[in-house]
Amino acid sequence: MTQINRRAMIAATSAAILLPRPLLAQNAAEPFSWDRLVAMAQRLGRTPFKEAPLYPAAQAVDYTALHQARFRDDRTLWGDLPGDTGVRFFPLSRNAAQPVAISIVDKGRATPLRYDPAMFDAPADNPVKKLSPDAGFAGFRIMNAARDGDWLSFLGASYFRAPSPQGQFGLSARAIAINTGIQGKEEFPRFTHFWLERTGASSVTIHALLDGASITGAFRFVSTLGKDGVRQDVTAALFPRRAIPELGLMPMTSMFWYDQANKMQGTDWRPEIHDSDMLSIASADGAIQARPLFNPANPLVSTFVERSPKGFGLVQRDRNFDHYQDDGVYYDRRPTLWASSVKPLGAGQVRLYTFPTDSEFTDNVAAYWTPDVAPRPGARIDINYRLDWSGSGTPAGKDMAIVSNIWRGHGDSADIDRMVVDFSGLPEGTKPDIWADLTGGTIVKKGGYPVLGQGGLFRVAIDIKREPNKNADVRVQLRAGDRSLSEYIHYPIGA
Repeated sequence: MTQINRRAMIAATSAAILLPRPLLAQNAAEPFSWDRLVAMAQRLGRTPFKEAPLYPAAQAVDYTALHQARFRDDRTLWGDLPGDTGVRFFPLSRNAAQPVAISIVDKGRATPLRYDPAMFDAPADNPVKKLSPDAGFAGFRIMNAARDGDWLSFLGASYFRAPSPQGQFGLSARAIAINTGIQGKEEFPRFTHFWLERTGASSVTIHALLDGASITGAFRFVSTLGKDGVRQDVTAALFPRRAIPELGLMPMTSMFWYDQANKMQGTDWRPEIHDSDMLSIASADGAIQARPLFNPANPLVSTFVERSPKGFGLVQRDRNFDHYQDDGVYYDRRPTLWASSVKPLGAGQVRLYTFPTDSEFTDNVAAYWTPDVAPRPGARIDINYRLDWSGSGTPAGKDMAIVSNIWRGHGDSADIDRMVVDFSGLPEGTKPDIWADLTGGTIVKKGGYPVLGQGGLFRVAIDIKREPNKNADVRVQLRAGDRSLSEYIHYPIGA
């Protein structure tokens, strides 16, 4: 997975633009439908891939230029209509220099939009003002009714993101992931065209054409803003151009620098910094897999074999401000993203890929579904799933005790690792069995007890002796006989 420059993305998101009136079209309106878009993607998949060139003048649009260019609110697309559907557009920039085409759909006809330098209030010498009408756009964002924030944005390759119900952005989703866990082989298909359709006072449907070296595709995102966050019903038809070693569906990407279990010397003064702290998987049999995130010393792929899981997602479970002390970007308010397929997925794996980072500005975490059946060139892959962007810490369900904290340190000697796991939500008076398993080492001892004065909190401590120069993988669960009382935790400990 590439290192995404988060500072550049933040700069682009906060840049403001407007849509001039009247709307400027490059061509006359033409018929548009989902079937037409699918046919377009299929035809594209039969032709050789051609990388879109960078727009030369975009290289002059840097971080400063983006912040100097401001939206004029009265030019927002659909800004004269009530509700949460005002659309504003991102200009091309140094970090988003490949143009995308954007059209507006109304009553089955699509009208292309044209870039206009007059979109911006900016100094005359600002390079945004010098982009010509043929420049195209970098992406767009959808504003709330108050126009003081956006609730959905598409910008860069096939990335898009939505905030938590508290209005704080964090992790991102992607349309597709290609060879993410294979060093040096990852590809980044990109949306080349968008078609926007206003479908309600708080709903916009986004159609998109995907193009990449290994795959093309048609996507439809029925996106709605509600009191519990943003929901997207996604339909996609994919057409592989060639064999793909690792196809990632429903992918999402996030950032994890450190938390209380693995804070490194010389890091920031804040106690924790991460957009997500856990991968959660709801298995078909009712089990809930929990894989806490950490910042690995080397790139790491973790795989979870599943058959038609109910869903998976990257979760920000810790929502205690005191644990972050960040009063600027509020990591305690970051969204959770949960993906659930409408139809059974069959056999495959949920994969988690992480690589080392030394800052909060690089997305170093990716999660995605990889089917067991390899994609066949020329075939069609249909997928239909839902994305829920929420503030939930337990999107997989709340009928089990959950992991609330993990700590690590030395045990009784320097060659012993001690792992301490706190479970919350265990019914009072419950005396669970502590099930623990380990590969790459030996469990020296284990024990657990309810924490006095903390209702429902049960603490487990495990001492581990690792095999020399090997990674260890710890698995822990609270049980009552054969019945699961808690999430099933997976936690690697690096050599």
